[in-house]
Amino acid sequence: MFSGISIWQLLIILAIVVLLFGTKKLRNIGNDLGGAVKGFKDSVKDGEDGQNSKRLADDDSDKHTSKQEKHKDQA
Repeated sequence: MFSGISIWQLLIILAIVVLLFGTKKLRNIGNDLGGAVKGFKDSVKDGEDGQNSKRLADDDSDKHTSKQEKHKDQA
């Protein structure tokens, strides 16, 4: 699994961590960490959506500008 660390060593480390921090504090840390990751993912998604909508708006304005130029050339 991990280089030289067996499952028994991992269980001993887990038991020590639980004894040091307690289950309630570990649960709170897990909830805080999960909320932070969720917030980060939501922010990244919102940023991508904002960039995509800006890109679409820029593309639409470029098409509108090129149509106006073509209309001017024909006139």
